[in-house]
Order: sequence, then structure tokens, then C-alpha cells
Amino acid sequence: MSADILRATAAELSSELAAGNVSSVEVVTAHLDQITRIDEDVHAFLSLDAGRALDRARHIDAARAAGEALGPLAGVPLALKDVFAYRGLPTTCGSRTLENWVPPYDATVTRRLADAGLIILGKTNMDEFAMGSSTENSAFGPTHNPWDLDRIPGGSGGGSAAAVASFMAPLAMGTDTGGSIRQPAAVTGTVGVKPTYGGVSRFGLVALASSLDQGGPCARTVLDAALLHEAVAGHDPRDSTSIPAPVPPVVAAARSGDVSGMRIGVVSELGGEGYQDGVEVRFNEALVLLQKAGAELVEVSCPHFAYALAAYYLILPAECSSNLARFDAMRYGLRIGDDGTHSAEEVMSASRGAGFGEEVKRRIIIGTYALSSGYYDAYYGSAQKVRTLIRQDFERAFAEADVLVSPTTPTTAFRIGERIDDPMAMYKNDLCTIPSNLAGNASGSFPCGLAPEDGLPVGLQVMAPAMADDRVYRVGAALERELSAIWGGTVIDQLADSTAGDYLGVSREGVL
Repeated sequence: MSADILRATAAELSSELAAGNVSSVEVVTAHLDQITRIDEDVHAFLSLDAGRALDRARHIDAARAAGEALGPLAGVPLALKDVFAYRGLPTTCGSRTLENWVPPYDATVTRRLADAGLIILGKTNMDEFAMGSSTENSAFGPTHNPWDLDRIPGGSGGGSAAAVASFMAPLAMGTDTGGSIRQPAAVTGTVGVKPTYGGVSRFGLVALASSLDQGGPCARTVLDAALLHEAVAGHDPRDSTSIPAPVPPVVAAARSGDVSGMRIGVVSELGGEGYQDGVEVRFNEALVLLQKAGAELVEVSCPHFAYALAAYYLILPAECSSNLARFDAMRYGLRIGDDGTHSAEEVMSASRGAGFGEEVKRRIIIGTYALSSGYYDAYYGSAQKVRTLIRQDFERAFAEADVLVSPTTPTTAFRIGERIDDPMAMYKNDLCTIPSNLAGNASGSFPCGLAPEDGLPVGLQVMAPAMADDRVYRVGAALERELSAIWGGTVIDQLADSTAGDYLGVSREGVL
């Protein structure tokens, strides 16, 4: 029964819970047992909240027995990226600076999860303050990819993606600043969606780059992601950037998957040299499947996407330099040298030096320089002009196509440690995902197969205009349906099958 629970999708669990075939306590217990069994190897979680999770499961079961109206995901467990404030549980952002900080309030996303009846199992590992593409920058050690424990699970939200891929949670919440939901989804064979900027509240989300950050769902199926998206999205007056508009019909789109007559634009700049052969093979096969499903393929050009990486790595460091200035050891967080013999400035310097990792320090320095007097216009100002050109590229492309597509990442998951000392090689993981963050439009990554040379997952990225998030899910659902007809299941089912039940607790015979 436990293996059946673990392998079930969130939508399937919802149906079984509603029918009374299983209790929320049983579902939560099965996932907590799975975490105990395998997370020593995967290291997806930084903290667990087992007691509160089981208490909430019992409350949901009692409410259901009493005939109370419950949301579609009530009683389903979830893993929460450790960047969302959750009252009573540490929120570290993967940093020593916040190692012991327990927030006295909930993020809006956290509150909406609770209101929907979802049960938070714990907080997941991440690159420190969401700066990274591999989850190797966490102060608490790297997360491992369930497909191959020697490889990275993507970043910055590798913990959330790995938890979902290894059946420790059917759902997870992530955040996406330059690809931190989509890139982990691509390399773990899961689904990850970055909603339109402003579509999900950022209140209580520890900020990296305020004009880029966006929370979104991680799941094993398109419908599960849409159900979670619908649960957390919507206007929030506590977030000044929150969009006061109805949530796009993402669940209906995921259930439909109808792409008949849809024009799908293939971005010519996102592919070719530097892209792994197996990634392009699976991407091109996915295009054929979407064409078979009734879509029309057109080639589009977005010439300024070539400058997105450079612009992003000026805008993001500038904003993070400003946002991380609050971690000054004066009010909360790590404090070093506070023995009465050092000045406030010396305590700040020592605390920030000890609390921040190398990548965080690198980006703070770059950002501070870019914002400094005499350089602002040349660097930050110019990057914002490029950002405008990228938005205009999207506008022209969306005049020709309903959605745009590309590989999500240029390569499959690389080995842990392989790029940690080469920042530029690491940054190039986000070549395809960054443009959507700069423009603020909706974007998602969907599994499109396994690369033939290494057997690792490949993701197809779908980009849609702002507040047209439902188009992303329509394309993802169509692709999922076509692939399932060929394989008899999803990409993630291949992981469960290929490891002889390894991640379902049957044996420990290794991974691909």
C-alpha cells in the first residue's frame, strides 16, 4: 500500500482521499517514512515538520469525516522550498546567515497552502539565497539527483525537484528568478512552472532579485502542477507587484491538452552550438509529437535573447546586493565578534564574511560595483535597456505564435563538482530560461524524454504571454499525453521502473 501511495499523483491521491479509500494520515506517514528511508542519500530536505504535518493530517481527516467542504488538494502532502517563511520552522535560504532563524509569520504562499488543506512535510534544500544552478551552493551540502546520485538536481530549487522525483513528496513549491524551477524540473524529469510575474504573491518570500523572483509549482504531472498553481495564485494586497486579475484557467487547460490549431514558435536562437546532441534529439522529437497533436510549428527569431545572460547577471547582482544588505547581524541572523570589543561595522563585516558563501559574495560584489557612482548607467542602466529589447522580441514573436518553445537546458544534469569552480560554465545552464524572467511572462518545463547518450531527462520549455499561463499547461499536457501513449507512463515512471523500486523502498540496487 505504501508504494502505491508514493507512486500516486496528487490528483489520484485527491480522488482516493475524497472517496475514503485512504486517509491523509496514511498518506503523510508513507511520505515521512520515504524521507527517512532515502533522504540521507538524496539530501532534498533541510528540515522536517513531522509532528505538525501529522496533526494537520488528522484535522483534515476529521473535517472530511464531518462532511466539511474541502479543496481538491486537501490532505495531500507537499515539500516547501526553504525560501518561504513558515511560522515555527527554520527558514534558512540555504545560508549560515539564517541558519537558526525561525520566522514569526507565514508567507502568503504558505498560508494559501494551509487554507487549501495541503500539508507541509518540511523545507527543501537550495542554493544559498537562490543563487545557483546546481544546489551545490547550499551551506548545508548539495542535493543529489535521483536519476544518478553523482549528478546535480539543478538549482536553485534542486531540493524541491529531487523530493518530487524521488517520491518523497507528490508536490513541491519552488521559486524561479532565472530558471530555478524550470531547470531542476528539466534535469530531474519533473514538471516545473514559472507563473507570470505577479501571478503568485512574493510576500514572505525572502527576496533575491525583486523584479525577477516568482514562486511556482513542482510536480510529476502537468495536472498536479496546475492544481498547485491554482491553489497558491491570485492577487495579494500585501505584495505591490501582485496582479489584480483572475487566475488563468490553468487546471482546465491541463485537463484539456488541446493544441489543435495552436501556433508553436520554435526560437531559432535557443539551440545549435553548445547544446548536447541528445537534448536536441529529444526536443525535436517532442516538436513532432506536438505537431501530431494538431499544433502548427513556425520558426521565430528573438535576436536579443543572445544578450539575456549578460543583462541578467548585471540586474540580478544589483538587486541582490540591495536586498541582502538587510542581513547585517544587527537585528537577527548570524552574529560574529559581538563581545563588546568590536564596533558595529566590525561585527557586520565579520558576520557577513562568515555567513555568506563564495557565490553570494561574488554576486554582491558585482552588484555593488554595477550600482556604484559612475558605473550605474554603463552597467545596470544598459542592462535594463537590453531587458526592454528582450520584451520587444517576445512581443513580436507572440504576434506570430501563441507560445514559444525551446530546450529548457542546453545539457542534461552534469556531475557534482564538475562546474563549481567555473562560474561562467554554471551560468550558461540558464541560457534558455532567463529571457522569461527578464520579460515577466509565463514559462514551464515539461519532460520530453531521456537523452540517448546518458539516459538522463531532457526538458522542453514552453513560454507564453503574461497572464496566458493556461497556454503553457495546454502544451505541456498535450506532450505528456503523446509521450504516455508511447511509453505507457510518464518520464518519472521510467525512474521508478528502471531502479527496480529503489525509490519506492523495495531495494537499493543503485540508479541509472
